[in-house]
Amino acid sequence: MIRAVIFDMDGTLLDTEKLNIRFWMEAGRKNGFDITEEDVLHIRSLDARMSEKYFIDRFGETFDFHSIREDRRQLMREHVGSEGLELKPFVKETLTFLKNRGVKTAVATATGESRMRQYLDMVGISDLLDEKICTNMVKDGKPAPDVYLYACEAIGEDPSNCIAVEDAPNGVLSASRAGCNVVFVPDLTPLDDDLKDVVFGEISDLSGLQRFFDE
Repeated sequence: MIRAVIFDMDGTLLDTEKLNIRFWMEAGRKNGFDITEEDVLHIRSLDARMSEKYFIDRFGETFDFHSIREDRRQLMREHVGSEGLELKPFVKETLTFLKNRGVKTAVATATGESRMRQYLDMVGISDLLDEKICTNMVKDGKPAPDVYLYACEAIGEDPSNCIAVEDAPNGVLSASRAGCNVVFVPDLTPLDDDLKDVVFGEISDLSGLQRFFDE
C-alpha cells in the first residue's frame, strides 16, 4: 500500500532544469569551455563528485569544476533574485490532494540545503511537504540510493510503501536502488529505454499521480 510520495525537486516540482542548462553553458563559455546541453543533461541530479569527474574526463584537468559551478550558481542567484522561479504544472494541486488523503510527502534533491529551502519557500510549497531531504545530508548523492533511503526513514515508511517521482535517469536509478516505486514524469527528455523496466509507472504531469490513489 502506498503511504508516501517522495519528489525530486528540479525538473519535477520546479521548472529549473532549463535554467541549469542555460547557466552551465554560460559559465562554461565564460571560462573557455564549450559545455553543451547534452553535457548538462548527463549530470542532472548527479552527485557532485561524479559530475566533477565527468567534466574533467570531458575537458581535461584544466576544468576547474568548483569555480565554474560557482559561476553557474551566481548566474542562477541573479536570475532567481530578479525573475523568481516557476512551478511545474499541478504541483500545488497534487500536494494538496495528497495532504487531504493523509499521504506523507517529502523532497529528495541533489540541490544543497540552503537553496532547497529558499526555493521551496519562494514558490510557496514548503508547508505542503512533510520532509525536505538533500544530498549533503547523506554520504553519497544520486544515483546512489542514500537520499531516498534517508527520506523514507525521515517519514517513517518502508521504501516499498513509497512512490518516488523523478524526471531524470540518475534520480530514477537512485529511487529504484532504494526500493521505492518509481513514477517517471518527463521534463526535458523522455524515459530512457533501458530504465523502463525499473519504473512503477509513467505520467505526463503531476496530476497523473492521483490515479495511483484512486485505483
